[in-house]
Amino acid sequence: MNRKISERIRYVGVNDHHKVIFEGMWPLPFGVSYNSYLVVDDKVALIDTAEADFSREFLSNIREEIGDRKVDYLIVNHMEPDHSSLMKDIREQYPEIRIVTNAKAVPMIKGYYGITDNIHVIKEGDTLDLGSSVLSFHLAPMVHWPETMVTYLTEEKTLFSGDAFGTFGAVDGEITDDGAHLCGWLDKAENCFEEFKDEMTRYYSNIVGKYGQTVQAALKKLSSLEIGRICSTHGPVWQKHIPEVVSFYDRLSRYEGGRGVCIAYASMYGNTAKAAKSLAAELAARGIPYTLHNLCTENVSYAYRDAFKYDTVAIGAPTYNNDIFPPAYNFMYGLCARLLKNRRFFAFGSYTWAGASVRLLNEMAQKQGFELISEGISFPQGFTQEKCDMGRIAELMSR
Repeated sequence: MNRKISERIRYVGVNDHHKVIFEGMWPLPFGVSYNSYLVVDDKVALIDTAEADFSREFLSNIREEIGDRKVDYLIVNHMEPDHSSLMKDIREQYPEIRIVTNAKAVPMIKGYYGITDNIHVIKEGDTLDLGSSVLSFHLAPMVHWPETMVTYLTEEKTLFSGDAFGTFGAVDGEITDDGAHLCGWLDKAENCFEEFKDEMTRYYSNIVGKYGQTVQAALKKLSSLEIGRICSTHGPVWQKHIPEVVSFYDRLSRYEGGRGVCIAYASMYGNTAKAAKSLAAELAARGIPYTLHNLCTENVSYAYRDAFKYDTVAIGAPTYNNDIFPPAYNFMYGLCARLLKNRRFFAFGSYTWAGASVRLLNEMAQKQGFELISEGISFPQGFTQEKCDMGRIAELMSR
């Protein structure tokens, strides 16, 4: 990998091909990258670090770029441990390094790593002169932690964006979107953005999704900057596809879904599953995009992705203990916790002696402001086409 993004900017991050679950919850079928950058001038600034398991590789990457030069500053944009875990290692390697961050990060640095000295606290709009270039700092709280900030290199119109604009997936080939590829992705897309788009959606929906309002506030603030390059902490460095990436992030944070249906179901004895597959077949016959997720066997990460991707959500759940079958309830709760809005909604499910799941799902949906496509289909005992007219529902979804 060519680590030289420009004469000033060097990539010193790492790819993680070993971790299978991110944050203890989210699958990583294509791995993940932990991106860190050097800005090399009269002074040298390191922007964020990497995950704890990669200390040797990370420090080697830095030495490869600057040799025996010292790192003068460590810019801390975000304190989440996948980006800050090597702070103590950096301090040991470069004892005189000065940490530059905002006030909300200071107690986190102490709490995680016991570091309390040689910390320079910045405020909104403060700058740091490196010699022939200047870094400026802009606070972006709750995108998606309270201490989050971004750093802007004026001379190169480069935004070091923290987790914003990031994606799951390790990066093959080049780190920039001129030649980056999603690790392990066999069918290369027309361009890098299309290749990473689903993993960006999954990353956003799984991790950042609740914070659409604060993402919108950050986008508005950053609109005053001329951005020619985005260096995120996960995924490719965006140069060629900045308009598409920013526009897509804007749509995600506005909760704007495209035409299509996310069908997510949980089934105890197969009857709700048959209803879900019947709905999928009717949608397919009408050419309506859809995805089908079994919440009992599949990590919910992918269903969250598609609930953000499409404008319609259909949830199937049998009644269980006069309530919603737990895997489906947990998914619906997760959508509400992410403050998802602007969605059409349909509930369906079986019951044996008393139906409650569809009614309760509808109540949750209405509290969320979803538009009910119908009153839902709650059917007794076994699935039949006569009990569940999914053709009618598919017609409503096609409008």
